[in-house]
Amino acid sequence: MPVNVELLQKEKIIAIIRGIPLKDMKKTGDALYKGGIRLMEVAFDHTSPDGFERTLNGLRLLRTALPEDVHLGAGTVLCEGEVQGAFEAGAEFIISPSTDPAVIRKTKELGMLSMPGAMTPTEIASAYQAGGDIIKLFPADCLGASYVKALRGPLGYIPLAAVGGISQDNIRNWQEAGIQVFGIGSSLVSASLVREGRFEELTSRALGFFQVLK
Repeated sequence: MPVNVELLQKEKIIAIIRGIPLKDMKKTGDALYKGGIRLMEVAFDHTSPDGFERTLNGLRLLRTALPEDVHLGAGTVLCEGEVQGAFEAGAEFIISPSTDPAVIRKTKELGMLSMPGAMTPTEIASAYQAGGDIIKLFPADCLGASYVKALRGPLGYIPLAAVGGISQDNIRNWQEAGIQVFGIGSSLVSASLVREGRFEELTSRALGFFQVLK
């Protein structure tokens, strides 16, 4: 099925794949899949000149290697060129740390789900009005679940995802506050575990998150 807000809310967890070498990408994807993860985000690397192409290669590799029920997205998307590149590499959704109307517009033109980042009530409402399908509350750990509870009153019609500092210890607090989608990075997709070849631990962590969620 195509990626939409309902699918994200059903699957709940987006695994954020960042800083994983291409040679370990397939094993990482396989391990997450075994743990029940069906939404994976490959984050753009802006730290080196070849980061753009390496990110796209990671998307292409996962798209070829993983089952069809896995939905891939691109993260840390900052410009329209990255949206286009991610789309051509197999991405179905676009996630950004901030709200750029041009990025949202390009994402929607290509038929993908848009998840722009925002923090304040004004930013969240503006991101939604600009066409964002679900708004990424970022950095979530700087705000806390009580912040979400306060937002749900006036902005309860806007779907929210929480990204930043989500762990097995606090994910239920976020869920009870009204968050239904979670972007989880290092507490799930640990680069050190990948370097050590401990892929079974990635599977275990994924299963652990789902056990905590309702």
